[in-house]
Amino acid sequence: MSRYQDEYRASLEDPETFWMRQARRIPWSTPPTRALEVDAGGHARWFGDGELNLCHAALDHHIEQGHGERIALYWDSPLSGQQRRYTYRELRDATARCAGALRELGVAPGERVVIYLPMVPEALIAMLACARLGAIHSVVFGGFAARELAARIEDAKPRVVVAASCGLEPGRVVAYQPIVREALSRSAHAVDHCVYLQRDACRVELGPGEVEWETLMAAAEPAACVPVKATDPLYILYTSGTTGRPKGVVRDTGGYAVALHYSMETIYDIAPGEVFFSASDVGWVVGHSYIVYGPLLRGASTVVYEGKPVRTPDAGAFWRVIEEYRVKSFFTAPTAFRAIKKEDPDARLKEGYDLSSLRSLFLAGERLDPPTYHWLKAHLDVPVVDHWWQTETGWAIAADPLGLDPVPTRAGSATFPVPGYDVRILDRHGEEVGALTEGSVVIKQPLPPGCLAGIWGDPERLHSAYLATYPGYYLTGDGGYIDDEGYLFVMGRTDDVINVAGHRLSTGEMEEVLGSHPAVAECAVIGAQDALKGQQPVGLVIPKDGFDGDDATLAQELVALVRERIGPVASFKQVRVVARLPKTRSGKILRRALRQIADGETFDVPATIDDPTSLEDAREAIANLRGSEATEKDD
Repeated sequence: MSRYQDEYRASLEDPETFWMRQARRIPWSTPPTRALEVDAGGHARWFGDGELNLCHAALDHHIEQGHGERIALYWDSPLSGQQRRYTYRELRDATARCAGALRELGVAPGERVVIYLPMVPEALIAMLACARLGAIHSVVFGGFAARELAARIEDAKPRVVVAASCGLEPGRVVAYQPIVREALSRSAHAVDHCVYLQRDACRVELGPGEVEWETLMAAAEPAACVPVKATDPLYILYTSGTTGRPKGVVRDTGGYAVALHYSMETIYDIAPGEVFFSASDVGWVVGHSYIVYGPLLRGASTVVYEGKPVRTPDAGAFWRVIEEYRVKSFFTAPTAFRAIKKEDPDARLKEGYDLSSLRSLFLAGERLDPPTYHWLKAHLDVPVVDHWWQTETGWAIAADPLGLDPVPTRAGSATFPVPGYDVRILDRHGEEVGALTEGSVVIKQPLPPGCLAGIWGDPERLHSAYLATYPGYYLTGDGGYIDDEGYLFVMGRTDDVINVAGHRLSTGEMEEVLGSHPAVAECAVIGAQDALKGQQPVGLVIPKDGFDGDDATLAQELVALVRERIGPVASFKQVRVVARLPKTRSGKILRRALRQIADGETFDVPATIDDPTSLEDAREAIANLRGSEATEKDD
């Protein structure tokens, strides 16, 4: 661990020198002479006197270095039956034309463009084109409801919206134009133009102010890169689960570029020319960082996948992509593998594929539950890394540093803090706690490069949301602990700690127990209000495909298992077998919505939900549980 320890210590003791050394490894139009400035609130600004263009660093620079014919992008779309590949030169040329087209529509440096596209190459081209012009992009997940798209348009005030005619889901086509038109009618902000990428599955008629992508691209003159300040915004990304006024995380340009380039080498162990596959979406932070900018800054090849882990056509979809493109490092969410494990519990479909190129598997987005971790370890002969980060940080806070000193991973742990992140555990009074004591996970300021620069249009919100609770620290909102060997365990959001008769209990720990049962594919535990004990845990479980047992018997076994592993103090008595759980499109279980259902509260259907009807299933299951509990109390 000597190399990791040296890097980590240097990053905290002398961040100025450490990050200046990393900054010299990317191309600048005006190299910075200083790294770190800290404002009155303790928030860091990085490389303030440097200038660069991120599109140049991600594309043109590699061509200038003689690598123009290297593959930059593989597009694989089982939903449309199409595949494409772009060299760095081809991707640069398409991006330059797109930038020229946007410029003709009036997009200038500092102005905003909302991008509402599915997982197609044009999504990356539009993002990079904005960066090329010095404009600010705000990507909204394709298919988001009109109300939520309208809120983001209202907040970002874009000059142009770039959309597709439709998106594709297994067994259905989602028309985008009606959603965009409704969103624009809801918003008080008027955009100048809507650009539509026509897709064969659903071609649209254009109306006033609407133009076609292909027509614009055919007539466009390529645009050159516009250098911007390192501290200028690159993009606005609205956090999932946003309620009330949207919370648009602002990412700067220079610090982000330095952090991503560093992480591709240090965390993911990716060298130029190697293939990185992130099965996410450009609408999420993972897509921004590790489908688009990170791999291209490193000179690697990125895989853009328009499909699902299952049903496109089966639970072997990821293995096929890894074999076909010789993927070295694969990154996805734990929920993807829970879906695969549910349909193919013995991983039989994997056996038909050559996975010899694969050297690592990374998971993030939510905690990797130990049962899924052990299933992956049993079926893959590569490091399985649960790493932890947030939309706000833009890259990993904690991980197994495979490019420095790989270490044995541990079930339930995100391994060690990444260089640059001074991670601490505080109690409710703001005092640091010792090893193995659970508390609030925070990061001592200053934050490293790449983290949020602010909240769009609301400078005070950065301080109130993240910095005010514990002065001098960034509040992650997660709870966890560090063990006596320095491994970090993130147990879940702090509001997922429940209080049962005065005992503070982690729902994540209960989920870990439920998930260890051989019949359980996926589960969620929430705390429901209880007049006697304050809160009571409620469990919902999805059985694996092929489960032919009795639901009531399984529920009894699960109650007994929690009682055995955690003890009667958990007061775990309520569990229900369900067919599905409400999730976001990125795979996170909507625990807050489940809590509100259990407590009889009214709530808005979250914008990020994948299938709104799943909430009705959960409502019925929880109502039945609470009804049976009332009967037990009456008896």
